Amino acid sequence: MRERRSSAWDLWEDAPCGLLIAAPHGTLLRANATVSRWLGYDLAELIGHKRFPDLMPMGARVFLQTHWTPLLQMQGSVSEVQLDLLHKDGRRIPMMLSAIRRERNGVVQDEIALLMAADRKLYERELLAARAKAEAATNDLELAQARLRQANGAMAAEDRRKDEFLATLAHELRNPLAPMANVIATMELRGADAPPSGRELGVLTRQVAQMTRLVDDLMNVSRISQGKIDLRLEPADLAQTLKFAVEEAMSSIHAAGQSLRIDLPAGAMWGNVDRARVTQIVANLLNNASKYSHRGAYIELVAHVSDGSAVIQVIDDGMGIPADQLGNIFDMFSQLTPALDRAQGGLGIGLSLVKGLVALHGGEVSAHSAGVGHGSCFTVRLPLIEPPADAVEEEPPPPPATSSLAASIVIVDDNVDAAETLAAAMEMLGYRTIVANNGQQALRAIAESLPQAAILDIGLPDMNGYDLARKIRSEPWGCEIALVAATGWGQESDKQAARDAGFDLHFTKPLDFMKLDQQLRPLMPNVGGQV
Repeated sequence: MRERRSSAWDLWEDAPCGLLIAAPHGTLLRANATVSRWLGYDLAELIGHKRFPDLMPMGARVFLQTHWTPLLQMQGSVSEVQLDLLHKDGRRIPMMLSAIRRERNGVVQDEIALLMAADRKLYERELLAARAKAEAATNDLELAQARLRQANGAMAAEDRRKDEFLATLAHELRNPLAPMANVIATMELRGADAPPSGRELGVLTRQVAQMTRLVDDLMNVSRISQGKIDLRLEPADLAQTLKFAVEEAMSSIHAAGQSLRIDLPAGAMWGNVDRARVTQIVANLLNNASKYSHRGAYIELVAHVSDGSAVIQVIDDGMGIPADQLGNIFDMFSQLTPALDRAQGGLGIGLSLVKGLVALHGGEVSAHSAGVGHGSCFTVRLPLIEPPADAVEEEPPPPPATSSLAASIVIVDDNVDAAETLAAAMEMLGYRTIVANNGQQALRAIAESLPQAAILDIGLPDMNGYDLARKIRSEPWGCEIALVAATGWGQESDKQAARDAGFDLHFTKPLDFMKLDQQLRPLMPNVGGQV
């Protein structure tokens, strides 16, 4: 019995937790050595001299009055309450407390167990720090992923633009190659000793010039980006230079049936400029206005002097510029529409070239548009100088001409040279031809002449060749006509699109006349061996 009492006493005194017994009003009736050691008091200083609230800071005392005591009164126990107790030297010691109120031998008392919560506090702080670090890492990861997605999107867009540019470049180079190949083929058919005609020489000259312009544009953009382009600056009347630009752009404007209003100042506007480059700048803007405007559209070239600068504006009522594309309209390879709609051609470098050349002249260029379908306005500002003594004038070149023949094959191509040379080649092979340069002309010509075949370009100014083929096939007279797609677009998707639209044959420019003839004849059974 004595040994059991001794063992229980040792367990009470050396328990791994602090143990207190207090009267309901708080006076400490008993405490073990663990509490005495943790709080720095002798047992004699605690028992009968301290109340349980005396061991607490003010905040814990308030909690004791508002929560602890009412819970003990109502439910007889309190579990796992974290409170600070005060060491004898005033230090706060975090504790985890549980208590139970019970009656022993007719006396009500509160039995309280205390556990040090310092390690728990440390673990909680470490846990909170780890969670904050994890949250920060998660935020950094999400931010990095967002940046990666943005970068991937930008790279994908850049890849699409470059792929589109390469496809467009191939298309634009094939366009002048087609009439050149046609001329060569007709010369071969006519015989090696026959001299070339004036028309054939004219076609070759114009198409070589077109290819030269394409290559020059590419080289100019490259040289500007590398800072290697040199301007031949000299005093020049900008008003006169603008007239040269008009002369250069008028052929495309006339070909599209569009009108140009010119409003230039009565007096000269003198600038220290490279006249050829300024002509190139304004001609590019005029050609661009024509390219992105409908047939019969109205284009304006306006110039005036403002604050020591020549302000040159090219205004059109065409397709306009979406707001989200205004910011990058002068970027390399930037074009507004999918490749199929680029019936008027272009590499998407014209505006980039304009921006570079204007900057080399110390000027600036900007674009404004109210949105899709509301036209656009490009404004170039070039610095002016004091006028010199004299000026230079030049005569404009004559406009191109067109011709047509009645035949059993309708040839449709907006490139007049390509259409005419193809017609000449087909005539030398025994065919009769009619030439049309847009979709509406083609529909009328086919309905009136009911040809055995029609060779359609895909990039037409008023409708694409696929839509034209579908319209032909939808007519009662259109079922028996052999349709040939002749285009610069030669990928498998383009061939499938041609088949879906009702074409019988698909040829990539420049055309091989003999191969075309061989494949076309079997599609016209009523014609026989000789056309």
